[in-house]
Amino acid sequence: MKRALPVLVLTVAGLVPLWRYEPSHGTTATEAPTTATTPSASASGRVVAGPTVTTEKGDVQVEVTLDGDRISSVRMLKQPDSPQTKGAVPTLIQETLKAQSADVDTVSGATVTSEGYKKSLQAALDEA
Repeated sequence: MKRALPVLVLTVAGLVPLWRYEPSHGTTATEAPTTATTPSASASGRVVAGPTVTTEKGDVQVEVTLDGDRISSVRMLKQPDSPQTKGAVPTLIQETLKAQSADVDTVSGATVTSEGYKKSLQAALDEA
């Protein structure tokens, strides 16, 4: 009987995060136009959208702007609507600009999104 109360309290404490968990559903409303998958010229360079990569968390699509052979900016056109993804995107973009390639580390906690990001980015770079 002495152990019953602590076991009950710890069990409830362990279940509370499960009750509060809300899985993410879908992707953000930002969608790329269908013509954005072809390279285009802009004032700051060529803009190329990578393909949409479907992951278990949602769709991921990257758009890259190139000045010559240099990556000048990266933008997420589609991304899963989750706190982990929102926290990972700035890190992925920063690392891409630093590495100047799709060879970036996966962000802990957003592994699925990171892998989708790298696939879409590499395809855009290959197309450019």
